[in-house]
Amino acid sequence: MGMPNIPDISPTINLRDNDVINLLLASIALEEFSLAAIMNAEAEKIQELLGSRNCPSLQDMITLDKSVERILRDVIKKEILLEFKFENVLDLLEARG
Repeated sequence: MGMPNIPDISPTINLRDNDVINLLLASIALEEFSLAAIMNAEAEKIQELLGSRNCPSLQDMITLDKSVERILRDVIKKEILLEFKFENVLDLLEARG
């Protein structure tokens, strides 16, 4: 999956309202894409441990569980912030009429 292209912004910033909204939405989408990659990496860690030839020890599973839980808690926090950011964009759109 390729990365989306963001327009090149020159040092003299001259953006219309639509450009600002599009850039804000693109930034949200890029962050969501990154969070999806993080969650996929965590799933792969679990699959690797459970799919190994040797039966993982209980301690290995607990350690991995704690690690994944910490990462997913951070992802959830970021998702909440992205929701706030998206709501702000919607408010901006509504204010424009």
